[in-house]
Amino acid sequence: MTRPLYISLVTETFPPEVNGVAMTLGRILAGLQARGHQLQLIRPRQHGNDKSAPEAELSLLTVPGMSIPFYKSLRLGFPAGGLLATHWRNHRPDVIYIATEGPLGLSALRVAQRLGIPVVSGFHTNFHSYSSHYGIGFLQPIVANYLRYFHRRTACTLAPNKNLCRELTTGGFGDVRILPRGVDSALYSPARRNIALRRHWGIDDNHIAALYVGRIAAEKNIQEAISAFRAMQQTHDRLKFVLVGDGPMRKKLAGENPDFHFVGVQTGVPLAEHYASADLFLFPSKTETFGNVTLEAMASGLPVVAYDYAAAHMHISHYDNGVLVPLDREGAYQEMTLELMKFPQQLKTIGAAARRYSENIGWPRIVSDFESILQGCIAPVPAGNHHGCCDRIS
Repeated sequence: MTRPLYISLVTETFPPEVNGVAMTLGRILAGLQARGHQLQLIRPRQHGNDKSAPEAELSLLTVPGMSIPFYKSLRLGFPAGGLLATHWRNHRPDVIYIATEGPLGLSALRVAQRLGIPVVSGFHTNFHSYSSHYGIGFLQPIVANYLRYFHRRTACTLAPNKNLCRELTTGGFGDVRILPRGVDSALYSPARRNIALRRHWGIDDNHIAALYVGRIAAEKNIQEAISAFRAMQQTHDRLKFVLVGDGPMRKKLAGENPDFHFVGVQTGVPLAEHYASADLFLFPSKTETFGNVTLEAMASGLPVVAYDYAAAHMHISHYDNGVLVPLDREGAYQEMTLELMKFPQQLKTIGAAARRYSENIGWPRIVSDFESILQGCIAPVPAGNHHGCCDRIS
């Protein structure tokens, strides 16, 4: 590592909020601090008593915000150009990382450009794809154009998988580089299997517990997991479906499926116990930029059934450490799930392989890669020598 940096991280979401973006940023920030860098976190206020803390170990600057209409658990930060300009003139960052593209992120980008501070951006969420799930599909081109405008004005954009990296590059998003994600294989572990928890679900070791973890919402394509589970019940009578998370569809789905076990949002050790106490992970989403839950399930020793893209495409070998579902074949998700369930004994074999694989993809390497990218934006390398689209720092 070269000299310690002063890094400003601008984001609309951060722990204790529960989502993949917040979790990823929390890991990266903690890793950068451990490597000796000074961090400033800029985000919307999460509650009434949430205040800036400039003298704390982590310099925290909070701004007003509002809930996103179709995603009320997250907030948009209001523009804060004047506040940011004052702070950054008095204590100039070496580099700024803007993780989200809302009004707060846009105002940060504009101030940074005026002050000549290098900016790296992250592409964490397919907001332009989400619009079709909320009756506002007509806005998709507008949102996509805005995102393109935003990211082209940063030194580079970080995307978590190769396919998305290529898609953004082809779509004119500028210099796009890949920064994968890791998993905490000490927290997420088969050792956390909890028999008492399974009894609470109403099952014993002779049952198979299928698990879903994530937002219970239309953009997660959750109906495919439900259909696959119902098809499984036609040939197996000792099954349970456990759903971890919350969202706008939870109440409706719980009413339609009284035999399902909805447990709400779980974090930390309780979440790890839910993973480890299941036998199969169903993740049918088609809108992920990565899908952290895929790696968490694999680390917990679960065979994952997921579409062949994002994290699953990067980390699952079909029928070795998980099951990959073709994206473009109607009915394939249910078909592949039923094929797996023809021989239930293979669940443990595939799950064990998933666990072994996950032990080699921890967060320290990801943080080191991120650090190298930031250093490179401060002191650019000669043309032709940088890590371009779909290359991973070595």
